[in-house]
Amino acid sequence: MSERTLVSQLQSREDGPVSVSGWVETVRDQKKVQFVILRDETGAVQLVNPATRPDPEATDQDAAALALTAVISELSTGTFLTVTGELKHDERVKLGGVEIKIGALDVASAALPETPIAADSGIDKRMDWRFIDLRQRRNALIFRIATTLEHAMRSYWIDRDYVELHTPKLMSTPAEGNAELFALEYFGEQTAYLAQSPQHYKQMAQSAGFGKIFEIGDVFRADPSFTSRHATEFTSIDAEISWIDGYEDVAQMQEELLATAFAAVAEKHGAEIKELFDVDVVVPTVPFPRIPLAEAREIVTARGYEIPRTDGDLDPEGERQISAHVEETYGHQFVFITDYHPEIRPFYHMRDAATGLTKSYDLLFRGTEITTGAQREHRIDVLEAQAQEKGLSLEGLAHYLDFFRYGVPPHGGFGMGQARLLMLLLGQDSIREVTYLFRGPTRLAP
Repeated sequence: MSERTLVSQLQSREDGPVSVSGWVETVRDQKKVQFVILRDETGAVQLVNPATRPDPEATDQDAAALALTAVISELSTGTFLTVTGELKHDERVKLGGVEIKIGALDVASAALPETPIAADSGIDKRMDWRFIDLRQRRNALIFRIATTLEHAMRSYWIDRDYVELHTPKLMSTPAEGNAELFALEYFGEQTAYLAQSPQHYKQMAQSAGFGKIFEIGDVFRADPSFTSRHATEFTSIDAEISWIDGYEDVAQMQEELLATAFAAVAEKHGAEIKELFDVDVVVPTVPFPRIPLAEAREIVTARGYEIPRTDGDLDPEGERQISAHVEETYGHQFVFITDYHPEIRPFYHMRDAATGLTKSYDLLFRGTEITTGAQREHRIDVLEAQAQEKGLSLEGLAHYLDFFRYGVPPHGGFGMGQARLLMLLLGQDSIREVTYLFRGPTRLAP
């Protein structure tokens, strides 16, 4: 078998024999010459074949050349194949300045001639045929960006001696209450729940003495929401650290993490993101602006928008308005909104004794919330009282509360949606565009 060369490697190779593999993007079957655009995971290259057509008057036609021309004429978009031939550098070739003269062609898997989606198909139709949709260069790039983003985050944490965990996704009790849970029968005798957050297990690691941990993993929310930024299964980026003085320690770590990750994306993919998404990757400066929630509401009201929510939180338009203010005032795409009322925060968020507000924040990016972070309540008596205040059963939280009965350091952390971050980074309208296979209230396939 000939050694496979990736399309991205062709420009650096000398003219001569080469073998490439990929799928057919287009075929131009002209009378005297045939052109095939072959794409692989790294790019596209033009293949060329001098056409040999059947001539009833000819007596010495090359059977192999006739057969090759016939095969190329029948190629359908999406067919996977391997081509061996002669690489030639030619500045006149618009696609990369190289082309390959086909010597032999081996079809690995032929595609049906009628493609079920087109470039202008709606998002639901494209999700039905996601594997074909992902062959588009623009869509495939999203997951290379995600890889770079996550690798940079992991590197940041690992360089600082964090421990990576993979927490259970099957739980015997809810993590944060009974809402938004998927329940399933567990061996006929018990009810299990799909984890809606790794929260409890992140905190268990602090009691275990791990100090600093992170996890990038799936979580599940039985939320019948049809907005562009919600999903029933998504990837959550989480971290938890011990011996903090307050949520500011968590916020500082997160802004450094994001600045590091964005710098890696800008360096590796910035030009291609600009070309395909018309988005400039702005590496954020640190520190990010910080605005208490009460002040943020006043700013939004002064901008002429009345927040309709009665619980004191920002609604989506309120988030857009305060982010617009931050962009105009500080030239920054990120903002921490801090000091939330306990009524709109989980029971395990620590409260400030002086103000009664939680020691917590939301992080907004380009007008949308991507993170909730906080210092956790580590004092068992206070934690139990706050759980009961929220109407939660201490019996149901028994395993969780045990983490705090045998010693635990002051700690805090955050959870961040990976798809939402990518959606906003790339200026997309829906997390479906940046999710490999989206799961929502009406979508369980493919």
